[in-house]
Amino acid sequence: MEAKDTAAPPLRKIISVASIAAGAQFVWALQLSLLTPYVQLLGGPHKWSAIIWLYGPISGMLVQPIVGYSSDRCTSRFGRRRPFIASGAAFYAFAVFLIGYAADIGYKMGDKLEQTPRVRAIAIFAVGICFLDVASDTLQGPCRAFLADLAAVDAKRTRAANAFYSFFMAGGNVLGYAAASYKRTRAANAFPFAMTNACDTYCANLKSCFLLSIILLLIVTVTSLWYVKDEQWSPPPVNPDEEKTVSDDASFGEIFGVFKVMERPMWMLLIVTALNWIAWFPFLFLDTDWMGREVYGGSSEGDDRMKKLYSQGVHSGALGLMFNSIVVAFMSLGVEWIGRKVGGAKRLWGIVNFILAIGLVMTVLVTKLAADYRKTAGPYAEPSPGIRAGALSLFAVLGIPLAITFRIPFALASSTISSSSGAGRGILNLAIVIPQMIVSLGGGPFDALFGGGNLPAFIVGAIAAATSGVLALTVLPSPPSSNNKKKNA
Repeated sequence: MEAKDTAAPPLRKIISVASIAAGAQFVWALQLSLLTPYVQLLGGPHKWSAIIWLYGPISGMLVQPIVGYSSDRCTSRFGRRRPFIASGAAFYAFAVFLIGYAADIGYKMGDKLEQTPRVRAIAIFAVGICFLDVASDTLQGPCRAFLADLAAVDAKRTRAANAFYSFFMAGGNVLGYAAASYKRTRAANAFPFAMTNACDTYCANLKSCFLLSIILLLIVTVTSLWYVKDEQWSPPPVNPDEEKTVSDDASFGEIFGVFKVMERPMWMLLIVTALNWIAWFPFLFLDTDWMGREVYGGSSEGDDRMKKLYSQGVHSGALGLMFNSIVVAFMSLGVEWIGRKVGGAKRLWGIVNFILAIGLVMTVLVTKLAADYRKTAGPYAEPSPGIRAGALSLFAVLGIPLAITFRIPFALASSTISSSSGAGRGILNLAIVIPQMIVSLGGGPFDALFGGGNLPAFIVGAIAAATSGVLALTVLPSPPSSNNKKKNA
């Protein structure tokens, strides 16, 4: 049986399972680019969007460990991973239904079309986003674990599995941002029923994009789970004296237990990572809103012409995110080579954090140029081609530090904590989800202190990025030499 699983066919199985990432990432890209603008088009205040983003880190802290623990010990006849992947896909479909039809359901429940905010629609939308975060954590962890199962202990096959998963993630991002960047009714034309009395052209576009994404996800998921078999798992015999080690503490306790023995290098890595994500989250959450509000000068609360400008800016921001994803995909292929050229991983991370800081500061310049242009061209004028190109270039350039952020912190964590249990990765996840909570809870009120808009959060992000860059260059430990790596391997 082992011999069958390690023969040539598993490479095709690895590709098939990895393709699920394309569908999941398609949905995530739409969420990232359209969530904030859509909440505001439903009449929700700017700060409500930030609060809705809070669901992600809460789900990550609670759902991921539970799903990971349960998946590792699942004895279903369908295997350890497939039941969770199928459940995650079903959650995705339900979440997309709630998100896409939030305006229609809210209208049926009593929202008035002229009412702002449309409280019921926003509530349905928020519940949909909550289910979407749960779906992501339910599907993606077991999907990666399934790839690890298929790769077994073969290092070459493991690298191939990770490469294919990253490739399909990048492809899903490009598809999602490309769909979100379509002008107004193009995506909605695919589903004529999407536009209703309660759902205008922007809403119909969002609904259609999400429906396209769930069709892709269901196709790749059903195909993969049908094609790739998952062996039923039986728990090994356990000595009663050792039974205590297989418990819920394996998921939560192991992670928090590391804090007791964690040394200064890992604490420094956590601090640098947390500052880095405090810099990233304002831009990741608010970039399309920035394009619609500050660059295009539109408003989700203004007249029809202002709403049209805002919508055009959001679509342009989604196009920028597509460029960003393409840069991330290509940069990911050269991270190790570039790291060697600049003198190591921590130096590379420090350098790109300064690129991130400069990019966030440049949003202020682009905003000012756009505002000055409207003073002469009129309040309803779109930004000049040069201003639009500058804004889109920022999106693309920021793909460079984002690709490094996705790779280097986890590599440094694995070299700083030598345990193979995954505790290092779990600890580092805390340095990501806690900053996301801080930005979600504090971003809206902080922006309101300065009159609204997105620039105050971007400036704080620039300061955090510069600080993390300095700390990365000065206090982070260098990873072990290649000789040590070979020894450990």
